[in-house]
Amino acid sequence: MIEDYSVRALSLKDPEDRAALYAFLRAQGLRPEDDLEAAFGILDADENLAGCGCAAGDLLKCFAVAESLRGQNALGPLVSALVQERFAKGFYDLFIVTRSANLPLFTGCGFYEVAHTDAVALLENRPDGPEAFARTVCRPGDEGLKTGAVVMNADPFTLGHRYLLEQAAAACDLLYVFVLEEDRSFFPARDRLALVAEGTQDMPNVRVHAGGRYMISSATFPTYFLKSQENAARLQAELDAAVFAERIAPSLHVSCRFVGEEPLDPVTAWYNEALTSSLPRSGTALIRIPRLEKGGSPVSASRVRALLRQQGLCPEVRALVPETTYAYLERRFGDAHETGNL
Repeated sequence: MIEDYSVRALSLKDPEDRAALYAFLRAQGLRPEDDLEAAFGILDADENLAGCGCAAGDLLKCFAVAESLRGQNALGPLVSALVQERFAKGFYDLFIVTRSANLPLFTGCGFYEVAHTDAVALLENRPDGPEAFARTVCRPGDEGLKTGAVVMNADPFTLGHRYLLEQAAAACDLLYVFVLEEDRSFFPARDRLALVAEGTQDMPNVRVHAGGRYMISSATFPTYFLKSQENAARLQAELDAAVFAERIAPSLHVSCRFVGEEPLDPVTAWYNEALTSSLPRSGTALIRIPRLEKGGSPVSASRVRALLRQQGLCPEVRALVPETTYAYLERRFGDAHETGNL
């Protein structure tokens, strides 16, 4: 019975605790993830693990419960302990990504579904998170406008991004541009956001915002519960598309989502496929914009990054980015442009 067990924090710095946690997860057919910041375990009288749950930032993950405790609400004490620990660390809006089949287990622990696909689901500890996010973005009177949206990483902001936004802005009254804010890119999130804002300041119907937690990053999408044959990038793309289609687009009255055609990057191509199937459920159209090309190749942020690494601030880079981005690159890299040592 669950009453015969105790819940305590596991020290991720303690070799024995960490080894026991990793061994238990593997015994349950799960993979440990290296970004864990907190962990709790359910232990029997002999200090053997019978359940665990972990956290990284605002994401609760790496949940596992031994077969002997399933059906006894063993998740409840784990979730409660993790929530209290995260609150104490200043994380108040908490999320869980899990198998869709596990939704009832976590809604029974005080979490609310944001959206789900056939495979995975996103939950959070408040019922109206996407709507609250939308209220920080929209303004009175927006309801009557033809509204579009673009989501981009802009690592960094290029003339290709600018071309996409010009085409999108010309097709609607109001264009939201959401910049992914996970700090897992070549350029910091705050800089990428500033570059998009500076690069569109002459476009009066464009509003630039940080993407928030509802634009799911592949860098933080948990994979501990996935099988080896499952495509994590595809599942992340499908879940992200479902969140946007079912919760973000209706809250912001978005009638069209714009994307650039993607001939090179398979992850972005999968994402566009996921949007194609998800957006019609909210009455939102997906509009694909042909990519801007220079020198016979698409203008892309990856092309700019490669040139920066190989040649520094060369003329080829300047030809691919707006003046605002180039000025930033000069400020950031300084003398490195002479040698290419970035």
